[in-house]
Amino acid sequence: MKKLLILFTALIFCVNLTAQKHSVSKIEPPNWWAGMKGKNLQLMVYGSDLINSTVSVNSDEILIKKIHNAESPNYLFVDIELKSGLKPGRYTFTFTKNGENVKFDYEIAKREVFEGRLAGFSNKDVIYLITPDRFVNGDPSNDSLPGYVDPEGHSRSVSRARHGGDIQGMISKLDYIKELGFTAIWPSPVVENKTWLSYHGYSATDFYKVDPRFGSNELYKKLVDEAHERGLKVILDHVANHISEDHPWMKDLPFENWINGKKGNHLPATHHKMALLDINGDPSVYDAVTRGWFTDWMPDLNQQNPYLANYIIYNTIWWVEYAGLDGIREDTYPYADQEFMARWAKEIMEEFPTTNIVGEVWTGVAPFLAWHQKGNKLRKIYDSNLPAVTDFALRDLYTMYLQGSRTLYNIYSGFAEDYIYPDPDNLVTFVDNHDVGRAMYYAKEDVDKVKQVFTILLTTRGIPQIYYGSEIGMVGNEDHGILRQPFPGGWPGDPKDAFTESGRDARQNEMYHFFKKMINIRRSHEALQSGKMYQFPPQEGIYTYFRENGKETVMVILNEKDQPAEVAVNRYMHRFGGSEKGTDLFNGSAVTLGKNDKISLSAKGFRVIKIER
Repeated sequence: MKKLLILFTALIFCVNLTAQKHSVSKIEPPNWWAGMKGKNLQLMVYGSDLINSTVSVNSDEILIKKIHNAESPNYLFVDIELKSGLKPGRYTFTFTKNGENVKFDYEIAKREVFEGRLAGFSNKDVIYLITPDRFVNGDPSNDSLPGYVDPEGHSRSVSRARHGGDIQGMISKLDYIKELGFTAIWPSPVVENKTWLSYHGYSATDFYKVDPRFGSNELYKKLVDEAHERGLKVILDHVANHISEDHPWMKDLPFENWINGKKGNHLPATHHKMALLDINGDPSVYDAVTRGWFTDWMPDLNQQNPYLANYIIYNTIWWVEYAGLDGIREDTYPYADQEFMARWAKEIMEEFPTTNIVGEVWTGVAPFLAWHQKGNKLRKIYDSNLPAVTDFALRDLYTMYLQGSRTLYNIYSGFAEDYIYPDPDNLVTFVDNHDVGRAMYYAKEDVDKVKQVFTILLTTRGIPQIYYGSEIGMVGNEDHGILRQPFPGGWPGDPKDAFTESGRDARQNEMYHFFKKMINIRRSHEALQSGKMYQFPPQEGIYTYFRENGKETVMVILNEKDQPAEVAVNRYMHRFGGSEKGTDLFNGSAVTLGKNDKISLSAKGFRVIKIER
């Protein structure tokens, strides 16, 4: 019996020894670059039995500054400094514990540096938003892969299933996007989502790996390179707020407070985002916004953990530098810790001063949106450092106008609130996107009304963004799986190819040519991009405004009535600079602007007129 007990004890000891063998499986970020502005880097080391390891490296140009144990023995955090003399190459880190050495090669790459790289985006741009899974299936071979099983399956007949669109599909349609006049693309996230509802990309299971059903890291970089060759910018859609419940971290958290709460015991989702700036609010409401789980299957990351905070910052920098991205759209911006997000934006902009960052702030209240934008004088705490925000306030007014519950006067009033923004030119403006119903749906397919709101979008301040499929009048509804419908012609065997003139029906072609014309009107006239706006309160359903930049003046006039209208120009003559001639930029016709002249407008029509000097 005693011998059996000794044998059993020895067996248990051997099993434990094997299970806790000192090892390193990976390091994140997976590489870095020589010559970055920031010289400090924190490495997150994965493996087993790493606690109390010492670390060395075979270069005097890499300084090991500090080593941090995690609460889990399977992680280590290493602070390093990359000295200015460090050359690109592969370096070997040695992790030592109890006399045992584990070596791991780490690449310091050479930066790609050329004029126009990391260009940012501005009001000179028009952004095309893409849900990759629903755009084009350029490589059917990656539709279903071993180990990647989505509970919804892979079927275009199931709205929330994967449909098969991918990075190769986006590459194949870059010429189509450029031909329409767009200057930038914003694909929703393509990082690995090895979980359910994986198609949308917002539930990461690996922050450094493109989901293989979309392609690969290398193919994503090729997308960016191919876009740049065509003069198109690419915006990264990044998520710092949450992960998927299926992220490997959830099986072995580095620290207990790596996430807020735990599965089955966490604050519920709450969307009272106004609590962030409510000087009368109870702190518990604030905590519920920034620490509550966005959904029960999206654990909320705790950016107050300093190691996680560094991880998110370096992950963002890595993607921008690796792929040569031009800007960032940050998802669910108000839900993350706001002090951290201010630090995050500051460090990104310091590393890449030519880029731009837009935070998704989903509220229709202009003062709340403005509070998040960099330089807001009403903000009594730290600056947000966030250059741009999404203009949901204007989007809501567009939607209510399309639905018939508001008038053009409400849109006029919305622009009158621009005083609240530190930089209204750096708002990303839109009518519809991947989270809200499409314009055609809200307008009950009233093409004229849809054209009106997109005319306003493309002739006013801000950075206009248009959702894929709006250019052919897609309808859908408010269900996410349905409004993100597949683009006709994006899949082998589609009966119609709406990427081509002959494959579109009459209404689709009408919308396509409207968008192509209006986008190129904006791009051809700097006054419509950055000119000062002078607007007039709508009278009898007629809304008029001007954009002027000292070189040109453009007049935009809209009729919300169901009947044609004749509009006397004498109300506006002081804006003509003495001219009595104009040109309709949409149809090329001459327009006379004498004091007794009138401008004709069709029912629910619009005119965009350049004042000839």
